[in-house]
Amino acid sequence: MNDIGNVDYQGLIPNNVDLAHDTRVKHALERWHPGYLDWWQDMGPEGFQDKLVYLRTAVSVDPKGWAKFDYVRMPEYKWGILLAPAVPDRKIGFGAHKGEPAWQEVPGEYRAMLRRLIVIQGDTEPASVEQQRFLGKTAPSLYDMRNLFQVNVEEGRHLWAMVYLLQKYFGADGREEAEELLARRSGDPDTPRMLGAFNEKTPDWLSFFMFTYFTDRDGKMQLEALARSGFDPLSRTCRFMLTEEAHHMFVGETGVGRILQRTCEAVKEAGMEDPNEIEKVRA
Repeated sequence: MNDIGNVDYQGLIPNNVDLAHDTRVKHALERWHPGYLDWWQDMGPEGFQDKLVYLRTAVSVDPKGWAKFDYVRMPEYKWGILLAPAVPDRKIGFGAHKGEPAWQEVPGEYRAMLRRLIVIQGDTEPASVEQQRFLGKTAPSLYDMRNLFQVNVEEGRHLWAMVYLLQKYFGADGREEAEELLARRSGDPDTPRMLGAFNEKTPDWLSFFMFTYFTDRDGKMQLEALARSGFDPLSRTCRFMLTEEAHHMFVGETGVGRILQRTCEAVKEAGMEDPNEIEKVRA
């Protein structure tokens, strides 16, 4: 592919990393793809798999215009592998290797550490989809439902982003880790997700808004750190993920804000003097 800003949609897996000419990784990802779809059908949004949803899909990594919007059934969403454009002559910005050229391959001495970071990041993505899979049935509005499903499909794409790195740069170990990402389940007593926050229940929309307000904010800090990694493919992957992540925090911030605003309005309408007099609001 000549222009990394544009995404190749000709094959099974949309990408801007020239998968068509990287047959080893292409075949590995194609073998992983059916398992991913099985996971999505089993653990994705309950009751909405065959519904048309108005979603944005990345068609470029150009910040001036990187997405298109259209109706799509979520299992048919074009999950893809998207890296931000390379920074020419990028140097490592800190640490023992400060000033050295950014690594295009995994340094042997940091192989285990980098794999662990990528696996942990990758594990959070499907975990949040699993936590939120029943919320569509109690959505307070179509606007909120669409936002939920947009967050869900983009978490799925972020899983693809991490799996690409595992498949391309970590050989058999990476392929095994990619399979494990589909095997674990949020809250499962035998095969839980790796981080405790992603094994908690998200039973209602207040929990979801608080999750996207606080946990996704923490996730943004993690992505910002990984975007400065000396391992350039990880850096470029996370730089584009941050573009999508901004909407997730927007959902949380505006959701919490709407709840606070309506609560204050209800308190005033009920003539409450004591915030503990909640029965006046419910009357």
